[in-house]
Amino acid sequence: MANVRTLKKDINYVLGDIIEAVYLWEMSTTGKPTDTSNALIDEAIAAFDSLINKVNAKNVDNKKTHFKQIQSELEDVATKLVEKINKLS
Repeated sequence: MANVRTLKKDINYVLGDIIEAVYLWEMSTTGKPTDTSNALIDEAIAAFDSLINKVNAKNVDNKKTHFKQIQSELEDVATKLVEKINKLS
């Protein structure tokens, strides 16, 4: 990881792309939001808020491992959200 700015951009882009995928699914299937799609968007926004708060935490002992943990958590959250998007019907 290069720096904090890059990590914040990664979080923004990854979760933003996931939200965009949900909107595309809505437009291509029902044409309007569903309860399931709204729940996925809310989950992505909550994950974004949580990860950004962790990045902005000031009382961290080992920053390198802290940021690596955040990066891996982002990957896990993104994978789970993409799996849920793929299961939409």
